[in-house]
Amino acid sequence: MRNEPHQRRIFKTIDAVRSSPHPTPKIKTNSIHMNNNVNPQNQKHIFLLSHMRANSSLIGHILGSHPQIKGYFEMHTSYRSAMDMITQEQILEQSKELSNTTKPNSIRYVFDKLLHNSYELLLENLRYDSDPNYIKILVSLRQPQQSIKSIISLFKKKHGTHPYAEPEKALEYYRQRINALAQFCDKNKQSYYYYDAELIRNDTQNSLPRLQNWLNLETPLKEEYQLFSLTGKAWVGDSSENMTKGKIIKHENNYSDIELPEHLLQTVIDETEQCRKLIIAHAIDSMNI
Repeated sequence: MRNEPHQRRIFKTIDAVRSSPHPTPKIKTNSIHMNNNVNPQNQKHIFLLSHMRANSSLIGHILGSHPQIKGYFEMHTSYRSAMDMITQEQILEQSKELSNTTKPNSIRYVFDKLLHNSYELLLENLRYDSDPNYIKILVSLRQPQQSIKSIISLFKKKHGTHPYAEPEKALEYYRQRINALAQFCDKNKQSYYYYDAELIRNDTQNSLPRLQNWLNLETPLKEEYQLFSLTGKAWVGDSSENMTKGKIIKHENNYSDIELPEHLLQTVIDETEQCRKLIIAHAIDSMNI
């Protein structure tokens, strides 16, 4: 088991929990009544909706290091019903490798991030009439040029060839993801908070207190974070060396060796600006550069 790639172990853990029998929640008029093992009054949820290379692993570790938050990495799953959230909690409860907490009694939130259009968050199926704060949603974008270059750089380092190592495919991933996030926000107005991803590194002093306030956390978020079993591992988050530093690194690579097709890049820049304006307009609150 220890010699298996961590990705395979994670898949086995997730599949084992999903295939195990557990009570199905009863759903009535959008109010969900759980069994005693999952208390919706205590276990709430944070979802970060973003795209690859938008500092999502960094903010996941900062949030996951907070005593009231469980989870810090990308679980690669959809949330289409209450059962999916129960499964998420059970995965983290049953696997010591995947869990990031030793103080379960202090946990208020369970965290996950969704960075790909293949994973859905169907908010209309997850609402709790008795507690509108049961789900906290963060939406974050990073400006396209640096994001896309970072995606290309990341996938060029992987073994073998990957479509996202090609500028055209990386640009198309980013474009499709940005548009999907805008569609989600247009559908779910006033249900999320927005921040520009660059602020986590460039304006830490102001951005982390705002996030703390949005999430109703009792103690501050810190720019130093814990290193967990999956920190720096591929597939579940940022595999760069900076993630293993345990603190926010201000310096960013400018990827001067990577060139993007100018005509395609400009189209993506224009679409991103339109999507970003829509997302900010419909947010509960926002932090912008």
